Amino acid sequence: MAFKRDIENGEHNRSTGELTEPLMAKNLADEEDGSGELNSSKQRNWMVYLSTLVAVCGSFEFGCCAGYSSPTEDAITGDLSLSLAEYSMFGSILTFGAMVGAITSGPIADFIGRKGAMRVSAAFCVAGWLSIYFAQGAVALDIGRVATGYGMGVFSYVVPVFIAEIAPKNLRGALTTLNQLMIGTGVSVFYIVGTVIKWRVLALMGLIPCAILLFGLFLIPESPRWLAKMGREKQFETALKKLRGKGTDISHEAEEIKDYIETLERLPKAKLLDLFQRRYLSSVIIGVGLMVFQQFGGINGVCFYVSHIFESAGFSASIGTIIYAIIQVVVTALNTIVIEKGGRKPLLLVSASGLVIACIITAISFYLKANELALQSVPVLAVTGILLYVGSFSAGMGAVPWVLMSEIFPINIKGVAGSLATLVNWFGAWTISYTYNFLMSWSSYGTFILYAVVNALGILFIAKVVPETKGRTLEQIQAAINA
Repeated sequence: MAFKRDIENGEHNRSTGELTEPLMAKNLADEEDGSGELNSSKQRNWMVYLSTLVAVCGSFEFGCCAGYSSPTEDAITGDLSLSLAEYSMFGSILTFGAMVGAITSGPIADFIGRKGAMRVSAAFCVAGWLSIYFAQGAVALDIGRVATGYGMGVFSYVVPVFIAEIAPKNLRGALTTLNQLMIGTGVSVFYIVGTVIKWRVLALMGLIPCAILLFGLFLIPESPRWLAKMGREKQFETALKKLRGKGTDISHEAEEIKDYIETLERLPKAKLLDLFQRRYLSSVIIGVGLMVFQQFGGINGVCFYVSHIFESAGFSASIGTIIYAIIQVVVTALNTIVIEKGGRKPLLLVSASGLVIACIITAISFYLKANELALQSVPVLAVTGILLYVGSFSAGMGAVPWVLMSEIFPINIKGVAGSLATLVNWFGAWTISYTYNFLMSWSSYGTFILYAVVNALGILFIAKVVPETKGRTLEQIQAAINA
């Protein structure tokens, strides 16, 4: 097989495939100063960039759904006379919808394609926002919240997978990281805008990313790897040519993808229990393990209750939350640049190390407060710890596990394995957000010590188990992991 020969010989084509001879000669001349190749690469990849921008509208929609409940609590409870318990149900039921979305996302993406799955997800979000907008009581609110949660669950899987499957290997990491950036941006936008407009109008604003996504999907190609898997030969070549640019010879990349698909097609259709076969176990352990450490390191406890943390420490909740949101977006944006230069594994190690330090600093602040020691230093330590926490999480553990998940699963198990990993992620999100207040009632500093321990274990897991995937094709990565 062509892709096997490439792996054995250590050879790899350019991300766009081998060039035709006239273009190759031109680019070889341009490489003398490097500028010609850069300009040519940008021209060839414009469809990849457009496709990514369309897909991450789903990520932005994800952030809008997640950020809706925080700024609207007082207005909704007042207008609809909801009890605290009823609003708590409205806020938390989102994760249950997301779990269902996670379970079904893989099979849907495999059956009707990556674009089809994004359309389904957007449709659920549209229905959910309209239900919330017209709601006159708790039932309609909850139905809308479950629907938007379902859309979130599907988006959380299909967007990074779609981007990974269309992107050249030298851009894959940076483009996939845009998923997390747009989620953070959506959360921040809804949190800020929600403080100045009515909650029903804010629900209508949630329709905007869906509309852009649904329109944009008509302009971009389907994932070539999914088309190849479905045996749509002509559409596969058309999509790959469209993504790689006019004048680019796609023969080598097409051959590599088809060889890999043919090898996988000889294998039986994957079921859940098949994931625990020896040849897939490494990929599953890496994908699920990263989701466990991403969530159980405490992110949703910190994210959902950051205002309360700042208040408890004697710091302005509004100022702290704004700084928190800015750091989240800025660091995640920088991550899109660094990921292809520094690699996935170093970013994860630096990120997890920062999380450990941040949790320890925060734990110290709460310990000092509980024991009435050096009380003047408590706000400074708490703010430092929380801001370091969000900065560290955004630098690696927030985005990179999703990048790796889109890279490590062979295409014949990607649907089932992706659903499992996404389900684990959402279960972890619910567990941490649900138990946070109970843990804080038990021991505020003990809670962050527990999170520090989990993140320390994450460092060991990353160092020993997680591979570096930078600069390798999906076929090379999966062949190496599942050999």
